[in-house]
Amino acid sequence: MERRPSRKLFRPRLDEMVTSIRNNIITGTLEPDQYLPSEKQLAEQYGLSVQSVRKGLDLLVGEQLIVKIPKVGSKVVDPAEKGAVTIRLGYPPTLPDDADIHRLIAMFHREHPNIRVQAVPLGNTSYEQYKPYLDSGMLDVIITNYSSYLQFSENGGLGDLDVLERQDELYPFLSDAFTENGQLRVQPFVFSPLVLCYNRAHFAQLGLQEPNSSWSWQRLIECAEALDIPNERVGFRCYFSTPNRASILLMQRGKAFERGDVGRIKLSGTPMMEAIRYSRQFYEHIPSLPNSLMDWEAQKIHMFRQGKLSIVILSYFILNHLRDCDLDYDIAPVPHFGDALTVLLVIGLAVNRHSKNKEGARKLVDFMVSAKAQLAIRQNTCSLPARVTAAEWSGPEVAAINRPSRFSLFREIIPSYRLFTDLNVRESEYRELFDELRLYWAGLENEETFCSRVEAITPMLSSTP
Repeated sequence: MERRPSRKLFRPRLDEMVTSIRNNIITGTLEPDQYLPSEKQLAEQYGLSVQSVRKGLDLLVGEQLIVKIPKVGSKVVDPAEKGAVTIRLGYPPTLPDDADIHRLIAMFHREHPNIRVQAVPLGNTSYEQYKPYLDSGMLDVIITNYSSYLQFSENGGLGDLDVLERQDELYPFLSDAFTENGQLRVQPFVFSPLVLCYNRAHFAQLGLQEPNSSWSWQRLIECAEALDIPNERVGFRCYFSTPNRASILLMQRGKAFERGDVGRIKLSGTPMMEAIRYSRQFYEHIPSLPNSLMDWEAQKIHMFRQGKLSIVILSYFILNHLRDCDLDYDIAPVPHFGDALTVLLVIGLAVNRHSKNKEGARKLVDFMVSAKAQLAIRQNTCSLPARVTAAEWSGPEVAAINRPSRFSLFREIIPSYRLFTDLNVRESEYRELFDELRLYWAGLENEETFCSRVEAITPMLSSTP
């Protein structure tokens, strides 16, 4: 018997079917000339009527992703038959959540039916990961973050990326991050500051005032202790497992690393060493997770969604994991010592200089930062588009997304944004430095040994930033 959905469930199930088929075609899981399951099979799989399935398939026909063959079935279109070129887009695995990339690719296909985009998920966005793909021409466009861009720069690889035109409609500070010697190599796409995210119900239960821009780190620790309930929930947990999160305290308290005569990092007796020492003490005061079965990085959002965690530091990108839940939460600036600073995360698009389809690749990049695509990011995700008018859009919501009431906070705190390189370190140095920081913060290295090991890190031959 055919399963008929309620009116309430009809639209989500139909969207799920269309999105799933579209993504499978775009990513190559469904190959050209391959037939989709029958309409009856799709109806059973997604809990839809056959008539509804036909409506969904008609949408895919309109996007020129499939063609219906009477009495045979629905076949995936071969771009070659339409004289189309194929652009291969390399992207990190988190991007579908961060920017709803498959929706944007489908929009691009409707505007450019002669250009097909094959989205290629990669394990990471490091220079070492991308370099072979760029040299061989296997990727035409890559999506990369600021750290990866710096790896290209420090390894002399910026020549592999085409020079792009700076767009005045995007936030200038984002374009500045991807510009070297006056040349823009990566077009800003989406961005986020690190912010404080908290469960409002937990604060209300204890009659605590919610976080605001005046919060100090000491105030955070005091509230975390009050919110912490043994064997039930953790008040706050900021595990220094990434350089970006670790940078906040270092920037706020230590400002920047000093350099010795030969360009090496200098620590002993500097404000930065005091900041590192404070960070270790701060970490020691934060309650530990219940036991070793808890994987903080993998489970922090699940814990927060389940009410097992009251406060966490995260990015707008991570808010996408909360957009479909009914949790009462909000965001606030990260605490500070009087000088409010936070870390800026930036993701952009770059064109492979060795691409054989450079014109199509440029069209894809231009579309991704167009007003239409950027507004789609703002309306359908919690991520922040690089285009000013899209990020600051305030029209009626078109998607049922659980956004924090202070979503526009990012605009208020723009003056506080800093890149981790403002610490006066290069990307390669910071990776090596961070390994030592984690040992010291974990209590596995004393201060004397820590300082000597950090001060022995070989600096880059070129001048420091």
